[in-house]
Amino acid sequence: MDDLKKRALDYHQFPTPGKLSVDSSKPCATQDDLSLAYTPGVAEPVREIHADPANAYKYTNKGNLVAVITDGTAVLGLGDMGPLASKPVMEGKAVLFKRFAGIDVFDIEVNAKTPDEFIQTVVNIAPTFGGINLEDIAAPHCFYIENELKKRLDIPVFHDDQHGTAVIVAAALLNALELQGKTLARAKIVFLGAGAAGCSCAKLLKLMGATNITMVDRSGVLDTNRPDLHDNNRELAVVPSNNKVLADVMPDADVFIGVSAKNALDPALIKGMASNPIVFALANPDPEVLPSLAHAVRDDLIMATGRSDFPNQVNNALCFPYLFRGALDAKAKKITENMKIAAAKALSALAREPVPEEVLKAYQLSALSFGKDYIIPKPFDPRLMKYVSTAVAEAAE
Repeated sequence: MDDLKKRALDYHQFPTPGKLSVDSSKPCATQDDLSLAYTPGVAEPVREIHADPANAYKYTNKGNLVAVITDGTAVLGLGDMGPLASKPVMEGKAVLFKRFAGIDVFDIEVNAKTPDEFIQTVVNIAPTFGGINLEDIAAPHCFYIENELKKRLDIPVFHDDQHGTAVIVAAALLNALELQGKTLARAKIVFLGAGAAGCSCAKLLKLMGATNITMVDRSGVLDTNRPDLHDNNRELAVVPSNNKVLADVMPDADVFIGVSAKNALDPALIKGMASNPIVFALANPDPEVLPSLAHAVRDDLIMATGRSDFPNQVNNALCFPYLFRGALDAKAKKITENMKIAAAKALSALAREPVPEEVLKAYQLSALSFGKDYIIPKPFDPRLMKYVSTAVAEAAE
């Protein structure tokens, strides 16, 4: 860990602090270039955009520019670190947008005292951008912020911690269920964690056909008698019963999805799951249960985590760059449920295709094929743009 810390800090400091810079897309080497880039030539696109705001997509970078915005209240697994400390994460997000989908990003860290102040800040700067990616905002404020921005803006607004996770989970689960001989409609699914990611995952799975989902948080099973529920998890509450804690609902479960905390799942609970179980332990950087412990108690298991050093990494980088690429290309005004479902199904389909040699080389593998240790594509798969972005653009309303 000491070596990782030094390499990470050196990576961010040298040779230039940070991970981003701004490069000009036009020449500016002569007097004539200067007259076009700035005064007097720049007045011409100004007039065109004033006459028709849609011309901003023709004469500026708006159509390929996304704002990655946070208040720093839920940074990675570190918690409320504040806006300034969140900047390395937002810069990192920008790097992934550019690397995987060719999308430019301005990272914006907002010091806002209230959710409404944050919302107004985003609304005020929104004309600059073709899309808004919200990041690392704590629940339940993240739900309110996203919903209000969707109402007030005419460009896509997407909270990746919620919906990016949901898309990847849905894609991976479709494939895991098929391999285990099960269906989404009949699977008994248990969630541990009812925050932003957990709620969004459960809602998307319900839209895609799941009928038996039980949510559990640190206070127990979410049932309709709980007085502490908020609008975004109340609709996921089940009818009150004798099942009050995680141990009560794990017997005969087909699927466990953890979006909670390190070591939150006792391996002994996996023993009581149904035959051919599926365990997605997605807490980062340390999962709810280590794969070695889970496989030790069940040899018929399919396992996924959020880590790159274990098989089946549920990685948001498989979603957000390509989802925005498709939305921007379609000039979509919002991200719809159909677009998210299209992305999930495209990712699911891609994992079933033969893996190209360049992907094997990137991960130093001799072979890789659809199966229990490969239910979701790798982030460096060059086909992701074609599969996911195209599907999203076609689904855009």
